[in-house]
Amino acid sequence: MAVLNQRFLQPGERVRVLIVDDSVVIRRLVSHALEQDPILEVVGTASNGAIGMQRIPQLNPDVVTLDIEMPDMDGLEMLRRIRREYPQLRVIMFSTLTERGAAKTFEALSLGADDYVAKVSNEGSLNLSMDRLREEMIPKIMQFFRPPGQNRVAARPEPVRIPVAAPVKPVPQAPPGMKLHPKVVVIGVSTGGPTALGEILPMLPSYFDLPILVVQHMPPLFTRLLAERLDATCKVRVEEATQDRRVEPGKILIAPGDFHMKLTSDEGGVRVVLDQSPRQNSCRPAVDALFASTGEVYGGAVLAVMLTGMGQDGLRGTEILKARGASVLAQDEASSVVWGMPGAVVSAGLADRVLPLDQVVPEILRITGRN
Repeated sequence: MAVLNQRFLQPGERVRVLIVDDSVVIRRLVSHALEQDPILEVVGTASNGAIGMQRIPQLNPDVVTLDIEMPDMDGLEMLRRIRREYPQLRVIMFSTLTERGAAKTFEALSLGADDYVAKVSNEGSLNLSMDRLREEMIPKIMQFFRPPGQNRVAARPEPVRIPVAAPVKPVPQAPPGMKLHPKVVVIGVSTGGPTALGEILPMLPSYFDLPILVVQHMPPLFTRLLAERLDATCKVRVEEATQDRRVEPGKILIAPGDFHMKLTSDEGGVRVVLDQSPRQNSCRPAVDALFASTGEVYGGAVLAVMLTGMGQDGLRGTEILKARGASVLAQDEASSVVWGMPGAVVSAGLADRVLPLDQVVPEILRITGRN
């Protein structure tokens, strides 16, 4: 995946979007949805990849929304050509929530797609479908651009109180200014995550014996395929988390799509609790949900890692962990696809180290004493 910095928009400048999809209904739906935003301008459409490639030099888009299954030239082949000929062009894939669609989306991400959006299901009305598409797609496009007057990282919202359940047993707390030795690693990641995780998790040695818990913003099915793909390349086991799954040393658990992953402890140890309570930061699974509950169980004996992603999910949870004495790492802007989540943590002064992606695992090994 290409790592491109956010582009500043000049006053009055709009983001130019080219829609490539073989369905005339989808082209119209996406056009109408995007045109509701005054900063977005749909400059053209194309019914397949061959026509889409002809449109690019004619229309000079900033973003291409790209269907995968199309006649003549499909989305994957068009994506390959875009990355060769127009490497700075942002590409957002349209994916179906099916096994085949998820697998094709992962292939697209590996070929350099910047992000993806799931095609809207039958919402019962055109207005509902457009609302859902607008809520999903506009933030995915705008994460790559910075309107005039917007700071590098959005202003921090006012602090909110996150309910914290009483732990089963006392958890370790570090004295002010001190760190506790980590007993668990938690990772939050969004846009650019599958590629980032695929680069760093295989770097972990087979003898790494701490549990690792990951929240990647993805829908159901996608998270299972992500876990399977990582398991095939990593030296430690990777699984999608299930209800009541024990948190074990040397295992990586991925939060399942559409479920918050939280932790609880009992006489048998630490286990996973999945729930579908309201979304946090518009996300389920949410990084905040995992980080906050990890603090309840492990106190400050946590190493929190914030990787590439849009928005600020994980900021509140990181504040909770930091207050308990946890260590915090954040990916740097230069190696992030979108420096939203890690940027929010850095701007809040919560990161102990800000690192390029390829230095994250060496730092994890150093902090945990496993190097």
